[in-house]
Amino acid sequence: MIKRGDILYLGLASGVIGCLVGGMMLGVGMSLIIGGAPIGWLLLLPAAPVGGIPGWVLAKRLAKQLP
Repeated sequence: MIKRGDILYLGLASGVIGCLVGGMMLGVGMSLIIGGAPIGWLLLLPAAPVGGIPGWVLAKRLAKQLP
């Protein structure tokens, strides 16, 4: 049975991990673009969707615990 604490942990962990992953991709991509390397767009554009992937993975793991 899923408890309230599990859901709170899921939200907190996915938010923190998503911000770290997306923010790091955004920062590195932006610095590459400003430095004149167009390859930075490959990091900058998918930063927001990739930031949501850790939350999706954690939610799938939590959903497997349902009876």
